[in-house]
Amino acid sequence: MLLQAILYALVFVLCVVVFAKIRSRTIRQAVLLIASYALYLTWGLWFAAVLLTSTAMNYLVGAWLRRKPTAAILWAGILLNLALLSTFKYLPEIAVHFPLSSLQRFSHLALPLGLSFWTFQAMSYLFDVYRDEEPDPTFFEFALYMVFFPVTISGPICRMPDMLPQFRSGVTTSWNNIGTGFRRIATGVFMVQLAKLLGRGILSGDGINSGFDHVTRWSGADVWCLALGSGLQLFFDFAGYSHVAIGAAQALGFTLPENFARPFQSTTPSVFWTRWHMSLSFWIRDYVFLPLATLRREVWWRNLALVIAMVLFGLWHQASLLFLLWGCYHGVLLVLHRQVQQAQRKFEWKSPANLWTPVSWIATMALINLGWIFFRAKSLSQAKQMLSAVLSPASYGSHVLTGSLYLLVAALAAGYGIALLVIDALNHYSAEEEDSTTGPRPGVVALLARWRWFWLPPLYAVALLFLLIVTLTQGANTAQFMYRRF
Repeated sequence: MLLQAILYALVFVLCVVVFAKIRSRTIRQAVLLIASYALYLTWGLWFAAVLLTSTAMNYLVGAWLRRKPTAAILWAGILLNLALLSTFKYLPEIAVHFPLSSLQRFSHLALPLGLSFWTFQAMSYLFDVYRDEEPDPTFFEFALYMVFFPVTISGPICRMPDMLPQFRSGVTTSWNNIGTGFRRIATGVFMVQLAKLLGRGILSGDGINSGFDHVTRWSGADVWCLALGSGLQLFFDFAGYSHVAIGAAQALGFTLPENFARPFQSTTPSVFWTRWHMSLSFWIRDYVFLPLATLRREVWWRNLALVIAMVLFGLWHQASLLFLLWGCYHGVLLVLHRQVQQAQRKFEWKSPANLWTPVSWIATMALINLGWIFFRAKSLSQAKQMLSAVLSPASYGSHVLTGSLYLLVAALAAGYGIALLVIDALNHYSAEEEDSTTGPRPGVVALLARWRWFWLPPLYAVALLFLLIVTLTQGANTAQFMYRRF
């Protein structure tokens, strides 16, 4: 794993140098394609063979669809992609639960890394070709779109109309983009370490993972602690990875879609799903919900289409009853939010913002975090037991989880909120100074904003070193990048 990380770093730096110095589109594309496949091959020759097969298949279907844009060809391509995805992602699960001799050969079929992400990219390409919304890529440009190494493993999910002009660009990467990209990588690495700390706990085996995997009974307070903690763990892990991916692409001169936009500030379920895993949320919206919703005009159908879209969102993660319930749960939340909006419009009720906003935020965060129980529980019976504890007032009189885990979850939640406030304050003062004609502003915050790149790096280094010491001295590794398994 260490050698693989070193190889990734060396190849990345080489690509940064090439894109900062060379303008030739052919050379840039060739270097990036070779580097991306070389890195993907480190995960296994078989995985690369599957990716190359998917690439060739979708390029040929896209060319056919361009010559003859019919719904039959489009759906043939979509079904081919779903068949490939199901073979590796869902068939092994079915083989485990249905002990038929004909299925047993598939029970140990390995899931190629990033299969879900680049399959969705391929399907969006076919949809866009059918709608005549994208330029005509060469095979090598399409192959680069499928294997582009910053996003191959866990996204963000990109779209061809956004990426192809960037692949064809001959503009060299500016030092500002390189610096910003490396800062985002540093932010992502720090967030991933926070996720590892939450998973393990302050004391080894005393974290979120243990709370789900080894504890067998919970109080209501324990469940809320695990719900919030697992949401934070998933956020720090996946948003951290997204920062690394987006930062790596930015250092090469590419702009990728954002994946997270402060989701824990959401005041409604609808807002939350425009801020959480945005590249997948918008994919589901554009290619599943909107086509379904336009089939009929009735309100009940639009609500049903919303639930169906969210169920598919859940099953995209894993074909299990828990993820089906998780998707259905969020679909119902979105429908209920729409009913509240309709009632407000019908009765022309305007709530005072200073009262309604905090109440709405608390309710939204409580419901969203409670949903992580379905996402993280090991079994349906465990989820039922945990939700029963939440609904049992008598269970709140005690707790099973250690105080250190409560402290860790509370500290990281509060620390994240404070960090956002500090960032906003520094950005605000920096923007005001840039627009000011009277010179530098007085005050401690203005001084900190002015000199942030002098005191932030040492502070970051100390904090990261502390996290590394804590996590590396706790024994076995906690898996990084949780979305790899999806």
